[in-house]
Parts: sequence; C-alpha cells; structure tokens
Amino acid sequence: MAGLQEERTGTRIAEQRKLAGLTQRGLAQRIPYSYSMLRQVEEGHKNASPDLVAAVAHALRIDATTLTGQPYLAELRQDRLAELIRPIRECLDLYDLEPPAAYEIRPVAELAHDADDLCRLVRATQLNTAARALPPLVTEVTAAAHRTPGTHVWQTLGSCYRTAYDLATKLGFHDLSTIALDRMAWAAERAGDPLLAAVRQYMRALAYFREGEHEVGLRLIGKGHLLLEGAEHEAGELLAVRGQLHLGAAIIAARARDADTVRARLAEARACAQHTGEAGWVHWLSFGPANVAAHELSAHVEMNRYGKALQAASRLQLPHGWAMSRRAHVHIDRARCEMETGRTEAALDSLMTARRMAPQQTRYHPGARETLKGLLQQRRRTPGTLGHMAAWIGM
Repeated sequence: MAGLQEERTGTRIAEQRKLAGLTQRGLAQRIPYSYSMLRQVEEGHKNASPDLVAAVAHALRIDATTLTGQPYLAELRQDRLAELIRPIRECLDLYDLEPPAAYEIRPVAELAHDADDLCRLVRATQLNTAARALPPLVTEVTAAAHRTPGTHVWQTLGSCYRTAYDLATKLGFHDLSTIALDRMAWAAERAGDPLLAAVRQYMRALAYFREGEHEVGLRLIGKGHLLLEGAEHEAGELLAVRGQLHLGAAIIAARARDADTVRARLAEARACAQHTGEAGWVHWLSFGPANVAAHELSAHVEMNRYGKALQAASRLQLPHGWAMSRRAHVHIDRARCEMETGRTEAALDSLMTARRMAPQQTRYHPGARETLKGLLQQRRRTPGTLGHMAAWIGM
C-alpha cells in the first residue's frame, strides 16, 4: 500500500523516541507496555492502539496528535474542510470585541434555534455544513451578548463554542478545541449556568484523557460534580449531566486500567439513566441507557478486553433517532475488537458501516485509521473493498 509507511503511527513513535534520546527499552520502561510490544508497533507488526499512543505521548511530553499525524490535511483539503478552519479560529479570537453600531442582530430566540441546529448537524455528522454556518453565527451571538447581555444569550454563545469544540476535535485540531473550551468557560460563567460549566469540565477531562493524563482528567470530572452541587435545575437535567460525568470518569479509569473504578462509575451512570431515560435533549449529551451501554463497550476496549467488548456490543440496542455520530463511534469500537480478535471480515464490515453512517467522522477518527492499518497488516492480499477503504481514508 503506497504511502502506508509514512502514515504509520509506529514510525512517528520511533522518530519521537529517538529525538528524546531514548532506546526502545528505555521508552518501554516509562509506559505500561512491554519492550516487545513497543518494538512490534514501531516495526509495523502490531497496531498502535489509542491507549498506547496516549501513554507514549505522556512519557515523551508531546501531544498525541504528533504521533497520530493529526490533522490529516490532505484529506481535509479534499473534503474542502481545511479552508473552514481559519474562519472558526477568527470567530473564537474576536470574542471580546464590541459590535459596530450599525450591526443588525436577530432576536435571541432565533439565534438559539440556529445554535441548536448546529448541534444537530454535528451529531448528524454533517461537518461541512456546520463548519460553514458556525463563524457567522458565533459573530452574531457574540454581538448580541455584548449589546444585550442576559442568561439566554450567554447560554446560546456557550452552545456555539461547544459546537466549535466538537468540530475541532472531530477534525483533529486539538489546539483549536482547547481555545473553544476556554471560550465556553467564559460564556458559562456569564450565563451563571452550572450545567453548562459542568459539561465543559467533562469535555476538558476528555482532552486530557487523549493525552494520557488520567489523574488530571479524573480531577476535572470531580470539579464538574462540584459545580452541580446546589444547582437549581430540573432533576432530570442534573442527573443527565451527572451521569455523563460518571461515564467520562469510567473511560478515563479504563485507560488507566482501574477496573474497580470503571465498574463503580458505570454503576453510578446506570442508576442516573434509570431515572432520566434517553435524555439527548440535555445539552446534546445523548445520555441515557444506550450511552451507558456504549461506554461499557468502550471501557472494555480501553482495557483490551476485546472478547467482553464484543459481548457488550452484541447486547447493545441503539434507540431509534440516536445521534449518528454516536452510532458510528460504536461501530468503530466494534471494528477494533473484531480486528484484534482476528475477525478481519467483520472488522471491515463494521468500518464500512461507520463510513456509511458518518463518512467524515470515520475518515478523521484516529481509531478507525489505526484499525484499518491493522487490517492491512494482517492481510497477505488486499481485497478490493479493503483497498478502496484504505485509499478513501488516505493511505
């Protein structure tokens, strides 16, 4: 497969290890993986799992994106997404500018409706459309917040910043996602909305999770719970956000191989979900019994319990209308389990399903790309479907 060597994460790990002046054995002593596993990953005989990448990034004090190769600029240009990043950066940077006196602003209710539409587009994985619509809306809502500040308009601006975070994360611009989280905190504070602030802590924790900073991630989850204490919101809304925080903690603990904490956090989230039901209407979290089950699957994947993960996947029933982005993520997790257990045909089918559901999300998902690389390594021949998938994803 032309270009695969340049794209391999293992190659980048070897390069960064050498820049740090470490041998393979020296790096292996700093991560929870054996020298044999590290050597096989660097040589391309084993897949570079997201947890191994995070561990290496943490040990070498570099961003995980340095190892994964994100953002994938060639593919972004093909999808005409690269040109949309600069306007998003600019609208996030101009947050503190007053609007010109003649600037016309629509009613807040219309702006809030458009902000909800953006959230809906991202969850439907219509990333191009959302990325084009975001900058002008952020500009208008920012102007409204400066001209007629109030809880509703600040909440709407916080929602826009949350969409900016989602887009930046899905496309691999993690530096931009950090800026969006800072702006989200700025808006949540002015809105006086502890739920919005707690959701922001959840997202912030996941950013540290990707970099292998498990302890920091769990501390941020704890801060999110503190923000909910004494919050004057409906019980269902509080439980949905609290449950999502528990799910975030479960995944972080899973990557840290803390099975006891995983079980406890999933149990807490499950108890919340029994009261809320499917509560996707709360800050677009997709929280509910299905999301708890999906996170149980992801937790098994993070702990390399691929057999148990497949059992969890077989029991998982996704509700009608569930966010397409979440559906695709489940199939990406399933593909990794199938690849790791030698079920290569099933793994490719799961990746193809994820592609049909959410093409752009799948194309830019590091887990999907690494699973596809693993399939290429396992196959002596590259059948047409696998070859076409590899070419499409940029290998």
